Amino acid sequence: MRKLYILMFIIFGFFGTAQDLEAIAKEIKNEGIKLYKSEMASWYGTDVFLANYKNKENIGGYFSYINNNVPVCIFFSKENRVIGSVAFPANYNPKDSKLDLATRDFTDIERKYFDIRQKALQRIKTDTIFKAYQNTNLNLIPIIDESKNGQNKVYILTGTTQNNLVLFGNDYLITFNKDNDVEKTEKLHNSLIAMKTKDEKGGYMVSGVHSHILPDWLYITPTDICTLMLYQHIHNLESYITISKKYTSIWDCKNNNLAIMKTEDFEKMNKSK
Repeated sequence: MRKLYILMFIIFGFFGTAQDLEAIAKEIKNEGIKLYKSEMASWYGTDVFLANYKNKENIGGYFSYINNNVPVCIFFSKENRVIGSVAFPANYNPKDSKLDLATRDFTDIERKYFDIRQKALQRIKTDTIFKAYQNTNLNLIPIIDESKNGQNKVYILTGTTQNNLVLFGNDYLITFNKDNDVEKTEKLHNSLIAMKTKDEKGGYMVSGVHSHILPDWLYITPTDICTLMLYQHIHNLESYITISKKYTSIWDCKNNNLAIMKTEDFEKMNKSK
């Protein structure tokens, strides 16, 4: 009987852990999709806006957000007024975008995004935690969370200006308190990780892997998910893995599915093949 109790304890403990990891995977995936949608609006919104706006020296910056399920990229002047917006359908086709070049004040929600973006930008300029690399740029993604216990945040990703290269790492998260003052600034990866998308023979790399060593970021990060979703179809990626001492995260690029398991279980599974 005692052995039966022990076996039941192990089984229920296993399923409890699996359910916990499934919930964590869902949360990370959803956050990553938020970042992806914002970045897609910024990518294509910038192209549409710059092709139609003539007074380039008047541009102060931009940010994107989801407005009632519609991705929107907002451009503002150096006097901090809106000088244009580009709204997209779900497919992000620039031909189907809606461009508005009217000059106006920020709406209330736009002002919230603008405020935390500017505070994050100021933090980047003054905090030595941030690093800059040649042929890269830092992309700011503000996220407003208006739920009861929600916390506003700005993710910072590193983008590349080079072809056939995908960058992970050198990314950051700035979180804000209820007064929208910076509460915490942290790195999500320990370094910049460059993945070449073609091998020596010119063929596409279909998968990749990198390790996570920072104690607070042992799973795949929302920024990893965002980066993969931005580039996976361009470079024909099929899967991607992040490994930490405790957890292994597996991203299915074809179906946008995320699975997380204990690294010891992942290693056992590979040994049994």
